[in-house]
Amino acid sequence: EVQLVESGGGLVQPGGSLRLSCAASGFALSDYAMNWVRQAPGKGLEWVSVINSGAGSTRYADSVKGRFTISRDNAKNTLYLQMNSLKPEDTAVYYCSRIGTPLRGQGTQVTVSS
Repeated sequence: EVQLVESGGGLVQPGGSLRLSCAASGFALSDYAMNWVRQAPGKGLEWVSVINSGAGSTRYADSVKGRFTISRDNAKNTLYLQMNSLKPEDTAVYYCSRIGTPLRGQGTQVTVSS
């Protein structure tokens, strides 16, 4: 079955860190560009970061640049998002998604609050 399953979300204090994972099955992550996107309560989807296929160049939204790092482990067929220096405005449901032939996971909730 072709699917993406996110994990790693939770409640963290401002300034804290989390690492999100996105396990892929049914296809090779390395063959596709992959996104992280997020949706805050009451808002639309916001693009966060992309890692391209092959050499894996990366780009980030200005709102997370310098704080978040996208990566993938081809052997584990898993995409990651390391999130540091978290802010309350990072609170959202985070989704990994495949570019090209669209596919998105079920999401994982990240809440940044004291």
